[in-house]
Amino acid sequence: MRVNLSFIETAVPETCVPSHESLQIAHTLCGPYMTSLDWLPTVYENCGVKQRYQVLGRAVVDDVLQGTRKSQSPFLPGQEGGPTTAQRMAIYTQEAGPLALQAARKTLHSAQLAGSEITHLVTVSCTGFQAPGIDVLLIRELGLSNGVERTNVGFMGCHGALNGLRMAKAIAEANPQAVVLLVAVELCSLHYYYGAEPSKVIANALFADGAVAMLVSQRIPGSPVVASGSQLVANSEREMGWIIGDHGFSMTMTKQIPRLIKQYLREWIEGWLQSLGWKLKDVSNWAVHPGGPKILEAVQASLDLQDSAITDSWQILANYGNMSSPTVFFILKQQLQKPRNGLTVLLGFGPGLVIEAALLNHTAA
Repeated sequence: MRVNLSFIETAVPETCVPSHESLQIAHTLCGPYMTSLDWLPTVYENCGVKQRYQVLGRAVVDDVLQGTRKSQSPFLPGQEGGPTTAQRMAIYTQEAGPLALQAARKTLHSAQLAGSEITHLVTVSCTGFQAPGIDVLLIRELGLSNGVERTNVGFMGCHGALNGLRMAKAIAEANPQAVVLLVAVELCSLHYYYGAEPSKVIANALFADGAVAMLVSQRIPGSPVVASGSQLVANSEREMGWIIGDHGFSMTMTKQIPRLIKQYLREWIEGWLQSLGWKLKDVSNWAVHPGGPKILEAVQASLDLQDSAITDSWQILANYGNMSSPTVFFILKQQLQKPRNGLTVLLGFGPGLVIEAALLNHTAA
């Protein structure tokens, strides 16, 4: 029996921030030096993000834009380096669970499943830590059994949900009766960088908040999950990092990442597909995590893809930003709204530099 992925549902916070407001926020929060930077508007114009959603509510956004302090948020200007990590984690504890719950409820509703029918729960997040975690909230609020088997995939970065899918697939393969609920939630906005380091300012322009949930099972029809793959690019540890500091989690992304993707991606993908009995030309659909415009362009160049192959990636980046781990499944959900045949490859990139992939075969559905 094959393992299927089905009933992908997504959730985003209520507050939508358009790009022109994001630029104003950057001028205000990143220090006096930022007000004189002539390249900052270009960053926001060319980052590919037209709008994004964040758990920091409209009251906080309005305070930053208007110079008021009605919300009394720790994210307002005035504290060097911005909020402490403890302050950021307090908001994560408050907001991550409800957003994950929203996506998970939609999945169970779409599948017409009761919470008691879920046998395994896999949760994914790299933007916060709490214990008890969001898994306990999901068990309580969804009516899952207290004996549901839980696994948490933590701190894996933008490809974390692909790691979660690998775990869910292994569980479902081992147990034909298993129904795995996979939930990924990220609150990237909580790690907004207050400063003028260019690579981190660019990260500010890209990242956003969101959640996704889905089912993985042999019992429920859906998109057959054929395989997963992983590749650590040698000697790349300094190119991308996700480090816990005193003022949030710090993302490091060097200019070498697109070059490394161009150099190493095709050879690895071709070898991986060949080991499964396919060739690059056999892949009909690509769901590529939009880490940023240069990453999408590097993937397209490396794999010699047509513009149409990554249209959905560009659209999700424009409408939602880079939500880290859930993002690739926002893309897949959009793709599945139209009939699909053949092979689909999901691609993500994370600290290491590591390439993660999953292969779906819609022809076998």
